[in-house]
Amino acid sequence: MTVIDDRQVFIPAPVYRRTSGAPVAPARRRPAGPRAYRPHPARPAIAPIQYRGTGVAFSRAPHTRRPVSTAVTIALAGVAALITLWLGMVGHFSGSPAASEQMPDQLAVVQVQAGETLQQLAGRVAPDAPAGQVMQRIRDLNKLESASLDAGQTLIAPIG
Repeated sequence: MTVIDDRQVFIPAPVYRRTSGAPVAPARRRPAGPRAYRPHPARPAIAPIQYRGTGVAFSRAPHTRRPVSTAVTIALAGVAALITLWLGMVGHFSGSPAASEQMPDQLAVVQVQAGETLQQLAGRVAPDAPAGQVMQRIRDLNKLESASLDAGQTLIAPIG
């Protein structure tokens, strides 16, 4: 094997002069040798970068735990129980009456008339009860997937 020349040749950058005649500082040249500008040796290209610490600042001051007394624990549990009781009472008394109170208890077999919808059937069999709840009860009792009905179809429905 014959090696002709393995030296690298750097061509110096041209020096420009101003029109006023004052010389311009010569262009900065790269130092000789590979990576001579680094103050420390270069890490290998395949080595991963290693970080120290988590990057999250935290206090290094000594901290002491202050114990919580039994009385404070009991007082906080009592306050939590009172809040829970109050929220339960508000929810109980401000809500609408239960669905079982408004829905008729008796069931009957009814036949769908021609052109009748589920909402019209609910209004016909239970006129005093909310139509939405009666419709849902009819769908649950008869295991209906949709609200469509056929003329002459027999259904179980709450009456009253």
